[in-house]
Amino acid sequence: MKMKQLFDQDTWTYTYVVYDEKTRDAAIIDSVKEQFDRDAAYIKALGLNLKYALETHVHADHITATGQLRNEFGCKVGVSEHGGTNCADIQVTDGQVFKLGEQEIKAIHTPGHTNGDVSYQIEGAVFTGDALLIRACGRTDFQQGDSGVLYESITQKLFTLPDDTVVYPGHDYDGFTSSSIGEEKALNPRLGNNKPKEEFMHIMDTMDLPKPRRIDVAVPGNLVCGLV
Repeated sequence: MKMKQLFDQDTWTYTYVVYDEKTRDAAIIDSVKEQFDRDAAYIKALGLNLKYALETHVHADHITATGQLRNEFGCKVGVSEHGGTNCADIQVTDGQVFKLGEQEIKAIHTPGHTNGDVSYQIEGAVFTGDALLIRACGRTDFQQGDSGVLYESITQKLFTLPDDTVVYPGHDYDGFTSSSIGEEKALNPRLGNNKPKEEFMHIMDTMDLPKPRRIDVAVPGNLVCGLV
């Protein structure tokens, strides 16, 4: 599987294009509305057949470009079955597999940041959205977030992947592009080194974070696949 990591500076969002080199079948993960032209041009330049536009969750900080990508390329939009959106073609379920030629993307339900978070696993790597970040994790104070549920998602699902699995997050605010499961198990200050669940929950539940500045437009916009 080939992969391209793209970045939106305004929202610190990573978008990923993954594709099978032989068949050119492709998927895009966590697109950004303002970057539609960039992403569409990249897909066309590589001669890719965009089959899927996948979301790790219903975002609160940016509006997706999935609806525009579907209109342009005829791809199918995938959002978690717990995401609360009716615009998606695929209500993504835990363990669901998406085929890109000879390659596969496996969905892993990793709720806690929101109740509809999905991580996407390919051979050797996992796209964790806002569930697991580099030396951090997603906040749990809105959109049915739950710190205890997030702890279980990370420790019982993501941390059971091989240590050398590359972690590609949905955002990074410090200039990092990737990590690994082994690094986060050892070094993540919120839940690494076998931090007890109760301690993690205390950290998350006592955070005093400002409201995401775009949440009032981003969430409604993402519930209609960005077609606003």
